[in-house]
Parts: sequence; C-alpha cells; structure tokens
Amino acid sequence: MAKRMRRFLLVSLALCFSALASGAATLDTILERGTVHIGYISDQAPFSSSKPGAEPVGYAIDLCRKIADEIEHHIPQLKRKFVEVTLADGFDAVENEDIDLLCGSITVNLKRREIVDFSQPIFLTGASALLRKDSPSYLQSLFLNGPAVRAVSERVATNVIGMRANTTTAATLRDALAVQESKTKLADFKTHEDGLKALEDRRIDAYIADQVLLISLAKRARDPSSLEVGDRLITHEPYAIALRRDDADFRLLADRALTDFYLSDDFLPLLVTYFGGEAPMLHTQIIMQHVP
Repeated sequence: MAKRMRRFLLVSLALCFSALASGAATLDTILERGTVHIGYISDQAPFSSSKPGAEPVGYAIDLCRKIADEIEHHIPQLKRKFVEVTLADGFDAVENEDIDLLCGSITVNLKRREIVDFSQPIFLTGASALLRKDSPSYLQSLFLNGPAVRAVSERVATNVIGMRANTTTAATLRDALAVQESKTKLADFKTHEDGLKALEDRRIDAYIADQVLLISLAKRARDPSSLEVGDRLITHEPYAIALRRDDADFRLLADRALTDFYLSDDFLPLLVTYFGGEAPMLHTQIIMQHVP
C-alpha cells in the first residue's frame, strides 16, 4: 500500500512538472512555428489601432516589435503575424497559445494575472471622463479641476455614464455604484468609438476611460471643441504587455528588450510621435519608475 501511494505521488509530481515545462516554453512554440503571433486590440489608439488591409500601429505595437527583434536574435528569419483580438478574449488567446504577446492599453491587475503574466510596465495613466461642455455640472466638478461654470442646464432625470465593456474601469465604476444609492446609470459600449458617438448624440452625459485614450478619442470627434477631457484621475492604470504564465525566461527576454529600448536614443522620439509635448515628462517617468 505504501509503495503504491509513493508511486502515485511520484507519477503525479512528474505530470505536474511536465505540464509546467510544456506551458513554459514560449520560445519553443515560436521556433516550431517560425512565427511570433502578436495580438492587438484595434481601437486603443495611440497604443494600438488598425485600418483594413494594413498592419496595426501604435506605441504598444512598436514596443512589441522591439520584443520580436529580440526574439529574432534567438530565432533567425523570424516572421511576425499580427492577430486582432478583443479585450474580452485577448487574455484567453495568450493562455491558449494562440498569441504570444498581447499589445495595447492593457492594465495590469491581480485578476488578469490569474490568467496571464505581464512584462515590466510600458505606461502609467488613470481613468477620467470625456465630457461635453454642457454636461451636468456635478460631472464637471468631479472630473475637472476648474469650477463647473460651463453647464447650460441641469438634468433632474437620471444621468448616464458610458464606458467600454470588460475594462478595469468598468469594473471599478460598477463596484463603486453597488455600495451607494445613485441616480447615475452605466452604459456599456463595444468600442470607444461607439461611446464617443453616444456622447456626441447626447445619449450619455460622460464617457469614462483611461485619460490617455480619451485625449486621442476627443481628437476624432465631429467637433472636438465641444468636448473636454477630465484632468482628475479616479484610478491607477499601469499598462504592460501580456505574456503566458510560468515562463520566466520569456518574460526576462521581453523585459530586457524593453529596458534596452527605454535606454536608447530612439525611445524619446517614439514618445514624441505618439504623445507630442508630453513626451519629455513621460520619458522621465518611465525611466525613473519602470527601468530596473
């Protein structure tokens, strides 16, 4: 009986170690394919976006390309395949080995780390609101540092705040409203563009997302001058590139590629390309906070 139990435990441990080993070999998977699969979400400009028939572009996409360059040092003649995913299924795609990197405005949190691992951070922002200049004054007071004097009328009826479904911001807002009585309703949208249209059409009173995404979104409005991006942040959102769990070697490869690029002369010009005048401040922030 004791021998059988010992044999059972040894077999169980062997199976566990075998599963960990097979799940950890991201480079082996890429070598077998000869291709790195780079996942992206198409409506997260300036981090990741795409147009029909063209490869995606964006700050996070360029950083993932740097990681692919590092992989090519280990796997010569590496091919790159871009795979469009949604925020709802992107993490499962990493876990299931359909993609090797998930690139975009991807917030790190503990729930997501149950499914995937993350590189060192690539950006730091927080959630705020995109408002019309005649949005209710209480929303202006909540998200703007200046006095709420621009609202032309106040609504007595329930106000509606829009947000993209399946985001960390959406989860935060739902949790906040669940513990208090409020006349504010929440509306989910499939894409940020859908939320912008609803705000412009007055179907919602504010649209909540990470501030850096809202700045880019406002520029694509029918009348950008009628909108204002909040300057108060209500959440803390560190972005990183999602990787498969249990593969410390591949994460180290990704982090080395990012660190080398952060310290290069090419990093600041890349920030200028996507963030304009904010680039010097962002450069200092990333070097100070995110370089090991």
